[in-house]
Amino acid sequence: MEAQRRVRQTAIRMLAQEYSDASLTEMGVGEYDPSFVITKLGARVNRVLVAGVIDRMERRDGDSGPSYSGHIRDPTGNHVFNIAPFQDEMHAEAEELLARFESGDRFLMALAGKSRWFETEDGGVFTSLRVEQIAIIDKERYSRWLVEAAEATLRRIKAYDDSSGVEVNSDSLEEAGVPSDLLNGMAQARSHYPEFDSENYRVGVLQALSIASGRSSMAEVATDNTPSEDETPEARENPTAQPPIEPTGDISSTIINAIKSADRGEGAEYDSIILSCIQSGFSREVAEDALEGMRDVDGTIIEPRFGFFQVL
Repeated sequence: MEAQRRVRQTAIRMLAQEYSDASLTEMGVGEYDPSFVITKLGARVNRVLVAGVIDRMERRDGDSGPSYSGHIRDPTGNHVFNIAPFQDEMHAEAEELLARFESGDRFLMALAGKSRWFETEDGGVFTSLRVEQIAIIDKERYSRWLVEAAEATLRRIKAYDDSSGVEVNSDSLEEAGVPSDLLNGMAQARSHYPEFDSENYRVGVLQALSIASGRSSMAEVATDNTPSEDETPEARENPTAQPPIEPTGDISSTIINAIKSADRGEGAEYDSIILSCIQSGFSREVAEDALEGMRDVDGTIIEPRFGFFQVL
């Protein structure tokens, strides 16, 4: 029984938009029970294989050792990934990747990782990936991954469309043509998410296949079609929606106010500070850079323990 509980979950091929749109999570109850992020298309994500261009990477030094975070950009958006201090066997490789990124090199990467998320007090969910394996890849391998991810996404889109108007239970969904491996996830997704138009995900598939076939480049798709990471899922599904809000106030004041409002004596958590900045109209990159500058240069805030900040 213990050996069965330790079986690794299959790494799902998934484009960034589907994963970042997800807000439904399931925490494993036992020591070996897997946790999942459930997407709008019914995928239950414990492990995922993603690929794309390295778009951001940095090291953060803490009491427990260094950690690394970054973004991998595919045709539909960014995957956020992390390498933790306790993953010391990966630190040498992470340092090599960081050195290449800081030198200006923008290379293709593939990453296998475990689903992670951060949930705020008001119910917001930010997804990310804890790296298990990471590697630089060539265009041919990236093209193969794009095709695999596109095919997997189209399969989930069809299952979602087939489930429209169907009673939310396994028997009814199965009769409607939903594959057996998607039944549980589709039932959870249908019960949690409001109805939406799957056409937006089809556009992402077309973008991926266009790059895989060589008809367009990554830069062209990113410039013309890729939603920014600060764009809300609602805005992605409704192109006529109002544009993102303009930043209000000063970024430093926003960070200080966010820390003060969330600090209960042990500091405010990094992700909650960044979320407050995004909700105030600032981009994630601006917020992250400002937070580091206030800690390392201005000295207006401190990081008493890794990932938690306080105002001096």
